[in-house]
Amino acid sequence: MDYFSEDSILNLLYSYNPWWKTRFVQNDFNKPMKRAAFFECKKAFDSIDVKRTVLLSGARRTGKTTIMYQTIAELIKDGINPKDIVFISFDHPLLKLCSINDVLGIYKRNITTSKKLYCFFDEIQYSQDWNSWLKVLYDTNPEISIMATGSASPILADKARESGLGRWITVQIPTLTFFEYCRLLNVAGIELPAGIKPTQMYLLDKQTQNDIVNRLSFLQPHFIRYLQVGGFPELALSKDDIYAQRILREDIVDKALKRDLPSLYSIRNISDIEKVFLYLCYNSSSIINMNTVCKELQANRATLEKYIMYLEGANLIYVSPLVNVGPKQVLKSQNKIYIADAALRNAVLMKDDITDDAVELGIIAETAVYKHVKAFNYKSITKVGYYRGGDKNKEIDIIVQYAQSASPIMIEVKYREDSSISEKDMIVELSSAERPNLVITKRADDFGITEYKNGKKIYKIPAPVFLYLLGYVESLDYQK
Repeated sequence: MDYFSEDSILNLLYSYNPWWKTRFVQNDFNKPMKRAAFFECKKAFDSIDVKRTVLLSGARRTGKTTIMYQTIAELIKDGINPKDIVFISFDHPLLKLCSINDVLGIYKRNITTSKKLYCFFDEIQYSQDWNSWLKVLYDTNPEISIMATGSASPILADKARESGLGRWITVQIPTLTFFEYCRLLNVAGIELPAGIKPTQMYLLDKQTQNDIVNRLSFLQPHFIRYLQVGGFPELALSKDDIYAQRILREDIVDKALKRDLPSLYSIRNISDIEKVFLYLCYNSSSIINMNTVCKELQANRATLEKYIMYLEGANLIYVSPLVNVGPKQVLKSQNKIYIADAALRNAVLMKDDITDDAVELGIIAETAVYKHVKAFNYKSITKVGYYRGGDKNKEIDIIVQYAQSASPIMIEVKYREDSSISEKDMIVELSSAERPNLVITKRADDFGITEYKNGKKIYKIPAPVFLYLLGYVESLDYQK
């Protein structure tokens, strides 16, 4: 049997594109809930004035392929001929041996004669010379619209640069926000005041603040589970949290470390990058001293820096840089590291239940807050990092700098029973009476303005409330 014949490729294409026969995308593929990332991708894909190939990058199981299926369903709903829409997954062993041009040639000879095509390429980094072929398609076929996914950001970015700027737009697909998690699990919708922003809660009258926090206080147990199972859609819906963690280890972490990264970057010793990721899991939300890590892991610094770049590119970690916001700073070359989703850390370290571990809860709560801030309205944010400086090298967990704002947002995460903040803490020192910095707390009753003798103010807001409102605001932005 000729496995590489045109018929074998055509049969595979039919299995990937059932809408050629049914004229609709089945519900198993076309999930009803549309995330903020879907609207971001759809906007770029539909753009008429500025044509771009849309590249979706994110970890495994974050919903990249679902977004493509939802986009396909929208096209069919809008009257596009289903046979003019093709989905191809280059993760299939047979298609890894083919170029995009070969597969599209078979598609066009047998399925459609239209010049206006809509192409969806899954895990495109496994296709031979994908960047060159996309460049050719872009330059020679102006009526073809392309959306593609990939799990390795540096590979996508490097290849895109090689093929010339201006042809690509990359959209990062993070794991579910807490708001999206609640929507997915059908947690009751809540009526909230129009125009509310979690960073400006302090501007509301006290009665309104109390009302909002009280109405959202029931989210606390949902937030704890969110911290444990994470923002991976399929796993969030699982009824077995222990099984969900096992899938996190085996299907997301292990496949990324043992299959994706070695094949993309020609890593020979897989155990070395596994050790680095395990070390980062243990030290998530901590400042990483590269010299110390090199000694503890007996690793070469250049190799260590390369592995951290690979892990960041595989969307398994976030690298938080030092941001200059104060009069004095130190440790300019050191970054903080966060695991990309708090549940990944739990799964790797096999922490099935963290509800009674205050230290662990604090670490993963800070990880969740950083993930949300990093992913929120990313185009308007120039940098998300941390600050450490002043006379005693005090730290602020998260600094958010916006393109058109001279005053950054500063956030300290105190997810614990006692969230007391001294006026000597850096979050207070760099705050002001006009715009208080934020402290993210644990208890539902631990919120509101705290004013100090020196006139400085901070605003405390419980973590579930802050993260839910952040996602709520983002969802409203995409409904406009």
